[in-house]
Amino acid sequence: MAEEDASAAALDFERDTLLIPQTSSRHAPPCDSVTPESTKCVEINTTNPDGNKKVKLQLPMICEPPGPNNPTGSKIWVIFGATGHMGQSLTRACLSKGDEVVAVGRINEDTVEAIQEKFPYPNCFNALCDVRVRESISTVFDRARERFKRIDVVANCSGYGVIGAFEDQDEHEMRNQFETNFMGTVHIIQLSLPYFREQGAGRYLIFSSTSGALGVPGLGPYCATKYAVEGMIEAMLYEIDAFNIKATLVEPGLVRRDEPDWTSRPLPTWGHFLIKPPTEPYSDPSSPALHAKRIVQWLGDKQPTSAIKCAELVWQLAHCSYPPLRLLLGSYAIESIRDRLRSIIEEFEDWQHLHHPADPGLENEEDGEDEDGGEVGDDGENTEPAAKKRADQSVIADEVIVVRAESDGSVAHYNVQPYE
Repeated sequence: MAEEDASAAALDFERDTLLIPQTSSRHAPPCDSVTPESTKCVEINTTNPDGNKKVKLQLPMICEPPGPNNPTGSKIWVIFGATGHMGQSLTRACLSKGDEVVAVGRINEDTVEAIQEKFPYPNCFNALCDVRVRESISTVFDRARERFKRIDVVANCSGYGVIGAFEDQDEHEMRNQFETNFMGTVHIIQLSLPYFREQGAGRYLIFSSTSGALGVPGLGPYCATKYAVEGMIEAMLYEIDAFNIKATLVEPGLVRRDEPDWTSRPLPTWGHFLIKPPTEPYSDPSSPALHAKRIVQWLGDKQPTSAIKCAELVWQLAHCSYPPLRLLLGSYAIESIRDRLRSIIEEFEDWQHLHHPADPGLENEEDGEDEDGGEVGDDGENTEPAAKKRADQSVIADEVIVVRAESDGSVAHYNVQPYE
């Protein structure tokens, strides 16, 4: 019996090892360095010249963020969507800290001169592209390499969304969101991966959203694009680990527009979102389809999370030694995704009794017998005493399954037998 236990454990270990991709130790901190204190964000309190207290957040020590104990040199960034909501704050943060930046604006909305006015820094190189067009992105990378000879960080802050009921969004609007948010990310990564592999290092900072972790009424297609991006990055991370290339999904939640030129933009646009007027079935002010619109109209610039402070943390992310897969920014992001995960776990628990292997006794269910052989009454209830039924169910739940593997040439046969 002990041998069977050991055999089953060994098989389970081999199976789990095959199912869970393994990453190299250089992308994760040493296990003995993980402590409760090391996983908490650090608050650095300073005082402004006017005497007011200023709190600066720093990434957890487990990430080995930049600082006196982990000095880092300047990096060369390519930031797509540099003229957008988060892009402006991130670009200014990088430039102010001495990093060199290729600030990429939208080819149909920006001009090189306008970008120069936004970022009047000598260490900034400006470019335009359409992330939906692969050749446009390729030109940006070629010019960046020609100017700086290398690329250290690629950040994608570009994005586009339509606020409106799923039924009200036409095919063109849905495809445009996927072409911008998902295929744009695909183009950026596929065209820069060869550079990173050649260098033996590189880092991706892909701006996702809390909409990539939960469905938001009124943002259905936009959520779908972010779900797609998150799945792709999470899978790709295992594939690029061997090349010393790292990737992080940045998930901000309700980030206010700190840049002054954004405050005067009225609806029907809000940031990089287009707000569609609802059709008659969804015109009721209390309709769930108007949830996203109500959020942006009610909040305006009252969002609790600062884009400037988020940009500071993202800059640290590019310079830390062990970046996480996901970085959630803001209390709304933390609470909403935590609630979402909690609801998923609760749903699993409510329905887990249907996930166990079927008991052989169920084969007789159609003949009027229940799973443990008892008779079923006219009302469909088991006529056996409840205590006996609970005892039988306990035995079934405690049953241990042992998998024996027998080799027959090059083919392995697996027989599932109950533990005896």
